[in-house]
This record gives sequence, structure tokens and C-alpha cells, in this order.
Amino acid sequence: MTVLDWDFYGFQNELTSRENESIDEIRAFFEAEVRPIANDYWARAEFPHQLIPGLAGLGLFGPEWPETRRFESSAVYQGWCALEMARVDPSICGFAAVQSGLAMGSIGVGGSPAQRAEWMPGMASGDIIGSFGLTEPLSGSDSARGLRTTATRTGDTWVLNGSKRWIGNATFADIVIVWARDTADGQVKGFIVPTTTPGFTATKIEGKLSFRLIQNADIELVDVRLGDEYRLPGIHSFADTAIVLRMTRAGVGWLAVGNAIAAYEAALAYTKERQQFGKPIGAHQLVQDLLVKCLGNITACVAMCVQVSRMLDAGLQRDEHSALAKAYVSSRAREAVAWAREAMGGNGIVLDYGTAKPFADAEAIYSFEGTREMNTLIVGRAVTGFAAFV
Repeated sequence: MTVLDWDFYGFQNELTSRENESIDEIRAFFEAEVRPIANDYWARAEFPHQLIPGLAGLGLFGPEWPETRRFESSAVYQGWCALEMARVDPSICGFAAVQSGLAMGSIGVGGSPAQRAEWMPGMASGDIIGSFGLTEPLSGSDSARGLRTTATRTGDTWVLNGSKRWIGNATFADIVIVWARDTADGQVKGFIVPTTTPGFTATKIEGKLSFRLIQNADIELVDVRLGDEYRLPGIHSFADTAIVLRMTRAGVGWLAVGNAIAAYEAALAYTKERQQFGKPIGAHQLVQDLLVKCLGNITACVAMCVQVSRMLDAGLQRDEHSALAKAYVSSRAREAVAWAREAMGGNGIVLDYGTAKPFADAEAIYSFEGTREMNTLIVGRAVTGFAAFV
């Protein structure tokens, strides 16, 4: 196991030897294959498709499901995988999170045995790319009530109509999990939509300043017709959708802290070498203050992520637990990347120096999988008993 400067309290020591071996494999792959190309692909806002077989070979798609896992592992290990990916490039981690957590997670939670057998192995191998279509142009934080995409059943056929926005992986996905409101009972249902289905179109969102490798899309569904075998039978309402989000929201915390670690490591290395006033700037008190504040945030965030993952393994995690983790960690990680960039002065905004990309990417992490405000209200409802959403 590699000794880590940023793991100040030694949390990685709690992983099993098999989990640590896998983490070291992931770390080596990302250093060798992802780091050398990440800035270039980020600058061009393109996705490096050639990495997909390697990611699949590391077991990063579906480690929590019995039919796709390489070995028995804990939720802490699965979160640590996200941290290691995000430490090099959070966009690649985001791609894997959509593939594994959201798309495979939806089929794992709501799919029939036949659907799991049909889709999960190919998704685990990377031969089938998945996406997750929940957010809409006019419905994000209020998806539970405001979802406008409709599903109308006629016999054994469903007809889907509506729009989705900010859908990661959708420009090159083979399937999209689409969430739509059943016009018969008003409840949200889930559907596996092959992207070759007539009436389905996905258009890349251009001009993003954050998470630029991720190919987010606007989706239009115009009389998309599906057989009932494409409906997820275990999904009966938005409460079932929330089960998927509960599993993945804590994972975003791990992603956020990995992104903060990237900025901290770059700043730490820079401040040891950069000379000002006759000595490395890391020898100055104000710079050390910035670095220690970064490390403090990172350490607190890792501790919270570890505990919420333990609760997931124990079956104790509730919506408010994952919501607090996402709200707190994304906020503290956002602070940390800003301090790291500050420690590097003007060079901190140059891509090659290592803090500009995590600084920009922190803004997307802060907002997706539930904004800080919405996650705060979920926790606020739990602690006060009052719902303050409207």
C-alpha cells in the first residue's frame, strides 16, 4: 500500500489487503494512463473513449452487484475507488459514477432478473455504456414533484414524451435510464431506453467551464415507443428513484474530496519548489496556513465519507445521512481547491500547474446530485421535523 501525504489519519489502513491491492492498481493505472492526457482532453472538452476497457478491467463498473463484482468489497472501498479516480480526473470518475452507480444502479435496484442478466454483464465490461435521464430543462431540484416527461401505456407498449437536460454520457451511450411520469397513476416510473430507438435524440451541451470531459446532453423524447420489457418493474414511484440517488449521493462526496486532494497535492509540491524572498514559499507562514486549511478540510471530509459508507454497509444510511455528506463535503472541498489555487498565485490558473482544473471542476461537483441548498433542506427536515422546501 502506498503511503499518502494527504491521508493524515491513515484511513486507508482500514481497507482489507485485497481492497488495498485493488486501490494500488487503480492508482497506478490513473497515473500512467489518465494523468498524461487529462488536461488535453479537458481543454478540448472531449472524452477519451480508449480508457473504457482499462476502467472496466479494474472492476470499476458494478463492484457492488453480485453478478458484476470482481471480489467482495465494502462501501468504503467503493468510495475510495471514486476518490482515487477523482484525484487524477473527476470527469472520468463522473463517467464511471453514471455508468456504475446511476445506470447500473437503477437496473440493480429496479430491474427484473431477466433485465439484470441482459444488461449488467455488458455494462460491467464496458461493452454497453449507460446513462441516467432524470433532470429536465424545467425540473432539477423539484424532480419528485415537477417531472414533466410522460409515459403512457397502450397495451404492452409505453410511449414516452419529454425532455431531459445535463444527462452525462448520453451523447455516446447505448442505453439511457429515463424517468417518466405515468399518465395513468401520476407516479414516476423507470425505463431502459436504447438510444437507437426512433424518437430519441441527444445533443451535446457546449461551452461548459467545468467537468469538460463529461459529455452532457440535452435529450428529446418524441413518441418513443417501448415494449413493457423495457420498464423497470421494481420502480413504482419517485421513492424508488430516491433509493438509487441515496446510494450515489454519498459517492459524490468521495468524488469531491478526491478533487480537493488533486489541488492540495499540486499546491503542496509547488510551494516546496517555488522560491520567493530567498526561500521556498512553503516556508512562509501564510502559505502554510493555506495548506493546513486544505488538509484539515480533506481530513474531515474523508472521515465523513468513511462513516456514511460504513452506515451504507450496515443498512443504516438514510437520505439525510447521504445528503449531509454531499452538502458538507462539496462545500469544504470547494474551499480547499480555492485555497490551493491561492497558494500558487497566478500560476494557479494555468492548466499545467495542477490547480486550475480541480478549481473549475469543483463548481460542477458543488451543484450536481442535489445542490447544497436542497441537501441542506433534507437534513433540516430530519433534525427539525419541518419540511421547508416551499
